[in-house]
Amino acid sequence: MKRINFLEFLPVIFLIVIWEIAGRLRFISKELFPPFTEVLSEFFLLIKNGILLENFFRSLIRVLAGFTMGSVLGIFAGILMGWNKYLGKALSPVVSILYPIPALGWLPILMLWIGINELLPIVIIFICSFFPLCYNTVCGIRNVDKDYIHVAQTLGASKIEILKHIVIPLALPNIFTGLRLEAGMAWRVIIAAEMVAIPTGIGALMMRAESLIRMDIIIVCLLVLAVMTFLFERIFIWLENKTIKWRT
Repeated sequence: MKRINFLEFLPVIFLIVIWEIAGRLRFISKELFPPFTEVLSEFFLLIKNGILLENFFRSLIRVLAGFTMGSVLGIFAGILMGWNKYLGKALSPVVSILYPIPALGWLPILMLWIGINELLPIVIIFICSFFPLCYNTVCGIRNVDKDYIHVAQTLGASKIEILKHIVIPLALPNIFTGLRLEAGMAWRVIIAAEMVAIPTGIGALMMRAESLIRMDIIIVCLLVLAVMTFLFERIFIWLENKTIKWRT
């Protein structure tokens, strides 16, 4: 297990100290730039009264549901498109057209189709995750060295065996790259969606705090977003290191 290096945290500690000093010196109004200790105090207060946890778990469930379904189906579709050239040629134009559209660009249409309910943010996250994972998986499979496939065919391996034991393992770095990037993107998208159209969640809490000029609550929400994005990324880095042992 990798040891924790204290030096890695020095920049963060330095930033917090500067933040606290600047907030105490009142270069900017306290309402617009509260010190770190006051933000921390508000964080524990929001935890105690349940407001932060309630909104956080709503956002977390939406992210997990949408990201899991979008990633699994995106990877599955990417494997089919990357491995079957006919299916790839048939579906690539559709993916190429829909992939560049930002996930939040679908929000007005989905609000009319689905309505403002719990399904809406999950579908937004699904779209946010599906197309990038599909694209990354297709690229990973198509970039596999054909020599490995030819050798396996020479040794009598079936197409399913080649796909299972050679192609997919060699495409895993691309797939994990997509997972890491889209895990963070899922959190950014859900916050934006909640700020615009969903009455609950971290994004909605931020909008209520903005209307009350509660900068401390806004910063708490931003810190939660930053921590969750970081944790999701680290989880997939850990999974990648455990899964792709042949690369180390």
